[in-house]
Amino acid sequence: MKEIRIHGRGGQGGVMIVRMLAAALVLEGKWASGFPSFGMERRGAPILAFARFDDKPIWEKTRVYNPDCLVVIDAGFISSPTLFDGIRPESTLVINALEPVKKQLHKNIRLIGSVDATKIGLEEVGIAVTNTAMLGAFARTTGWVQLNSLLSVLGDYFAGDKLEQNRKCVERGFKEAESVRF
Repeated sequence: MKEIRIHGRGGQGGVMIVRMLAAALVLEGKWASGFPSFGMERRGAPILAFARFDDKPIWEKTRVYNPDCLVVIDAGFISSPTLFDGIRPESTLVINALEPVKKQLHKNIRLIGSVDATKIGLEEVGIAVTNTAMLGAFARTTGWVQLNSLLSVLGDYFAGDKLEQNRKCVERGFKEAESVRF
């Protein structure tokens, strides 16, 4: 089983990331779950979201304590003393960053994928929406989900112009993600 923990702020789309990711993985024949955890429901407040997937049924219903991958929507969380808590050895980090991350940020992180998802959102949607670009970067960095699967589920969440804008965000996130292995 693979486990993913997303760190972001309310309004950045972390909850939507796990929903769209789980839907894409189910489309590929996997068992998947995704759910959020947040306190005060307000824009800008820290949120966590979790996803799991496997080739067999998933019975685990708790938050993800030992992730194989961290997705960091807000690079400000890098300085958080708890960000890397429980991260498994040989893990992956996918981060929204202005510049590609070229240094190892934790001894258990072996692969870092970075993309400027904020810039992509501003250019494609007109606002700093980051979730769909981060999904594309996640797909490229990890290889755990196919780009076409992510594109296929977008219609369940968006329509009209928003669908096309978010399709471009996923594609650009995939294309523009840069990764480095340690």
